[in-house]
Amino acid sequence: MALNVENIRAEFPILSTKVGKYPLVYFDNGATSEKPTAVINRVSKYYREENANIHRGVHHLSQISTTNYENARHSIQAFIGAKKSSEVIFTSGTTEGINLVAQCYGELLSKGDEIIITEMEHHSNIVPWQMLAERKGLDLKFIPLKENGTLDMNAFEGLLTNKTKLVAFTHISNSLGTINPIEELIEKSHHVGAKVLIDAAQSLQHCKVNVQELDCDFLVFSGHKVFGPTGVGILYGKEDILNQMPPYKGGGDMIKEVSMSKTIYNDLPHKFEAGTPNIVGGIALGTAIDWLNQFDFNEIEAYEHELLAYATTKIKEIDGVMIYGTAENKSSILSFLIDDLHPYDIGTLLNQQGIAVRTGHHCTQPVMDFFKIPGTIRASFSFYNTKEEIDVFITALKKAVSMLR
Repeated sequence: MALNVENIRAEFPILSTKVGKYPLVYFDNGATSEKPTAVINRVSKYYREENANIHRGVHHLSQISTTNYENARHSIQAFIGAKKSSEVIFTSGTTEGINLVAQCYGELLSKGDEIIITEMEHHSNIVPWQMLAERKGLDLKFIPLKENGTLDMNAFEGLLTNKTKLVAFTHISNSLGTINPIEELIEKSHHVGAKVLIDAAQSLQHCKVNVQELDCDFLVFSGHKVFGPTGVGILYGKEDILNQMPPYKGGGDMIKEVSMSKTIYNDLPHKFEAGTPNIVGGIALGTAIDWLNQFDFNEIEAYEHELLAYATTKIKEIDGVMIYGTAENKSSILSFLIDDLHPYDIGTLLNQQGIAVRTGHHCTQPVMDFFKIPGTIRASFSFYNTKEEIDVFITALKKAVSMLR
């Protein structure tokens, strides 16, 4: 059964917002998704009826909150196909998940070991590895980009050696929309004994991902991009690897026993979850995942591909348009410039007409350096968007361009 987009849109109160006299057209889903009523209500219900700290109290509210928080962990485990719920670590988001691996798995690495990332990474998947490489004397290598926004896989094979210990890459580029060949990247990385981290911040809301089928070692994502709250995310890691890694935060809940001379760390997943977590964020992320599970991801992918194809065709009607990221295998991201018009100027004029897009380097400065541009205008679509909204966007874009030329 095809998606009923009208019914889906009705579940997102913010989509009825007006920007001045214009209806909101929200095309900034790559930055964050909007939230369905189910998630909004779940946050409210927690604070109205359940608020208590978890894992520590024998009283009624604490037990309810603990149960709901751990049930959310189980929902997420099933959603990504993890073998055990203890392999699912709550974090504050993708950035913390990557930093956790860099800090903790990084402690297992030695001077001269190699890490490989790609030139298309978000800064969150560049800076932590640079910091680790500097701290530990590691060799950080990069898979280069090609002109169409795909990775040079031949060059990747040449980078792999028996010193390669970790390969970290984005599943889908947040600035180009490129869907990377993650199965091939994983297989070739494992062939030399390297572990693999997947940044799935831009993918889990668009396509189904199963960590056991992929056989990845780590996977990270953010709740706010999969229709959940901000300030919560997930790190998945294989149990045996997580058990080898030391924690990098100390405090409550990550300990079994503490004396003035020694601390014994807790079992997974709590070893990496020091302190009071974002309890309502974790619970509401579980709600978002449960809500998302009602849909067929094949239908989501097909519909979003239709939106991207339609928008791409329409935008090419505008003189001077240059699209960045022309891979054959793309997600619903359209990144572009028009002649020498500044992205910020166009974004500002679009906003005045109710259109929300993102302008700038999208935290991928190396990508912009590769194309020798300061940034792009990015329209990123979700399955609650429509072709009618794209028509409004194109009309507004043509008006903005005419004002600036």
